[in-house]
Amino acid sequence: MTILDIQHIEKHFGDTEVLKNIGFSLDEGQAMAIIGSSGSGKTTLLRCLNFLETPDSGVISVRGKVIFDAADPATQRENEVREKRLHFGLVFQNFNLFPQYTALENVTLAVKLRQPDKSRWAAIDEQGMELLGRMGLADRASHYPHQLSGGQQQRVAIARALALKPDVLCFDEPTSALDPELTGEVLRVIRGLAEQRTTMIIVTHEMAFARDVADEVLFMDGGVIVERGPARQVIEHPQEERTKQFLSRYSNS
Repeated sequence: MTILDIQHIEKHFGDTEVLKNIGFSLDEGQAMAIIGSSGSGKTTLLRCLNFLETPDSGVISVRGKVIFDAADPATQRENEVREKRLHFGLVFQNFNLFPQYTALENVTLAVKLRQPDKSRWAAIDEQGMELLGRMGLADRASHYPHQLSGGQQQRVAIARALALKPDVLCFDEPTSALDPELTGEVLRVIRGLAEQRTTMIIVTHEMAFARDVADEVLFMDGGVIVERGPARQVIEHPQEERTKQFLSRYSNS
């Protein structure tokens, strides 16, 4: 079943065209890795999907329903956009945890804000603890972000994104702010989510991880999709010259 379908997405910042006619679909349970050089439009694409940026043109559909159409102002009302963000969970590069809240509170806060009946908050806390357990952090539930390592903070951020049960979980270079020794623990969590067939879009600079974990890889350059295909094929046997140049430079760096 197709979960996500995007068509003709374009985005400008002033005179700079950052995304040019982007389109692809994502099936339920599929993990897609997006690779490319800095400035290729990867993060902007994720921000458009999460409605942190508004595309200048294009259509976004989730489970067959159009949730954004740049030509239809009715799909862009602020109250509706807030609801549409719930289709997507976004894990940022720099964790973005609330420093004044514990790990468990960070995971459950957004869910509780959507549930005014406080008698149901105990169940929300139980679900939050279950998610922290999946992240290997059940014993860190009462810790504040400053008491956690970078890898632990990122795993809390993943649990927080999962708590709202998004249709698509998005990662924006989830290991780029981590020391090398902490990268592995976060990648193991994402690998586990892929094995559980969590629908994901992963912007990453970890080529071996993209090859081994993603079902498909999409290579972007200059705001366009240059190549897309099965992960191992794109990483090991790219067809487009620009993809070959990128991967060659990457492997030699």
